[in-house]
Amino acid sequence: MFRELFTAMRAGDIMDQAFEEFDQMLENAHWMFSEANKVIRREAEPADVRDSIYERDQAVNDLLRSIRRKIVRHLTINPGYDVAAGIVLVSVAKDAERIGDYCKNVFEVGRFYTDDFHVPRYHEPLGEIQGEVSELFNRVRKAFRSSKTAEARATIDAAREIRARCDSIIEQLLRDDTSMHTHEAVAYSLLARHYKRVSSHLANICTAVVGNVEDLDFT
Repeated sequence: MFRELFTAMRAGDIMDQAFEEFDQMLENAHWMFSEANKVIRREAEPADVRDSIYERDQAVNDLLRSIRRKIVRHLTINPGYDVAAGIVLVSVAKDAERIGDYCKNVFEVGRFYTDDFHVPRYHEPLGEIQGEVSELFNRVRKAFRSSKTAEARATIDAAREIRARCDSIIEQLLRDDTSMHTHEAVAYSLLARHYKRVSSHLANICTAVVGNVEDLDFT
């Protein structure tokens, strides 16, 4: 299905532009994720990156609106043509917009939790997950641009494994009866949740490469 979608997108200027704008959304979201996690790692001050992160998020939102306008215009001029392509692109563009929101959430954890992270059994695995989610962005963009189903399936599998590890961390936190500052436990829990959601939306984008329209949002 995706090969047909990809061909349709490249067939006209409007769809081609919408496709490129979607790739820009992912590029901006990846940048936001990286900058937000610099704050988590205390490599950047929140005040130094806040405006840039929120400006990129606005750019992501503007690109989503632009894609929607282009799809509507294209289908209005060509009724009944490339409907599946338009539905899929609008759906995955919404995933990219949601990723931007979760990147802001990651930033806000680093902004409002101002203490250091002291518990290695949570801090270290979350640091590993952070790096793996960042790599997912590259894999998703590559799979979407090239329409390589094998790469997309491998990326979905990697995202599922990340989600399972995030769930495990949250469960461990809820069962943990050792002494830990409440605000630090909350920070760990929020990060696990936000990383899980980013990986879920990235996996859903890859679903467009390997599945049918009805499979979107159920990865």
